[in-house]
Amino acid sequence: MINVEITRNPNENSLNTLRRFTKKVQGSGVLPRVRSLRYNERELSHYKTKMKTLGSIKKKAEIAELIKLGKMPEKQSRFSK
Repeated sequence: MINVEITRNPNENSLNTLRRFTKKVQGSGVLPRVRSLRYNERELSHYKTKMKTLGSIKKKAEIAELIKLGKMPEKQSRFSK
């Protein structure tokens, strides 16, 4: 991680100090890297992905069975009339 540091000059007001700090942060490229990592998720383990897939297959089979028995209406296409 890059630490950005500036020191305040004796005749410098706080607004100029803040402006210099922001320029230094932008130049260092810290913010784009942090923002790119912000919403990344870890990869699920092989076991977790397998269990998730098996669960969805089981759910689809249950829905197909309910449709066959007439307890659940068939899914209608949006564009069919």
